[in-house]
Amino acid sequence: MKQTVAFIGLGAMGWHMASHLPKTGLDVLVWNRTEAKAQQHASHFATQAVTIEQAVQADYIFSCLPTSADVEQLIQAHPPKAGSVWIDCTSGVPESAQKLSKQLQTIGVAYLDAPVSGQTIGAENGTLTVMVGGDALAFEQAKPVIQAFAGLIEHVGDSGSGFAVKAVNNTLMATHLWALAEGMTLLKSKGVDLASALSCINHSSGKSSMSENIMAQRVLNRGFNKTFALDLLQKDIGIAVDLIQQEQLQLPAMQMVQQQFTRIEKSKAQDLDFSAAVQSLEQMNRIELS
Repeated sequence: MKQTVAFIGLGAMGWHMASHLPKTGLDVLVWNRTEAKAQQHASHFATQAVTIEQAVQADYIFSCLPTSADVEQLIQAHPPKAGSVWIDCTSGVPESAQKLSKQLQTIGVAYLDAPVSGQTIGAENGTLTVMVGGDALAFEQAKPVIQAFAGLIEHVGDSGSGFAVKAVNNTLMATHLWALAEGMTLLKSKGVDLASALSCINHSSGKSSMSENIMAQRVLNRGFNKTFALDLLQKDIGIAVDLIQQEQLQLPAMQMVQQQFTRIEKSKAQDLDFSAAVQSLEQMNRIELS
């Protein structure tokens, strides 16, 4: 019988990621809490909208949900079939990945934590970076399917390792953005033209993806167009800081970044792009980065 692949969670990232799966040649099933969205995906990309009970019977099951708790609850309510591989692209908690891996192993299911980076444009273009934790044999089995939406796939270690790399990566992203915003604030206070200064930085050693792709495009133009919600970045930084505490390490910079990025409360942060975090710095100094 022809193998099937299911994608659970058609949010901003999942919608595009699932759209690439038909190129694998497998039958592609999609499920979303809002059934109409799954139906819409099916009409756009030749996938098949199914019930959650049907989705978890696929040979390869992708999940891309807001939190690890959501994935745990779904698996508890709807266990996958034996012999399948569950590939969790949620930006999740390493401890949860380890628990789910052991739990699913008892029913003959392999679990991989496989968070992605590259934002919605990378998902749309099929060029995401995928950092995978879990069993090496399961990784090799699933790799050709993951390749459908990936530009780079790396097996980074045992269960939970993928989630750990994603949390650190996003905390570094936040660190780069905050440091850049502080630098821009200082330059603005000295009367420097920020666009010109940013051009210099982007041709010098201080550049980063935040200076090249975010500062001018979202902050200086005051657009703050939402592609990655601030509350999700707050969650990822929190995962990294929890790991620091678990390992009893002294890593003060990452903890200070958490303090800055949680100045905007979660209820407001869920409606904002992560780049809007710099607005709290602007308010502190009464200097607008424009």
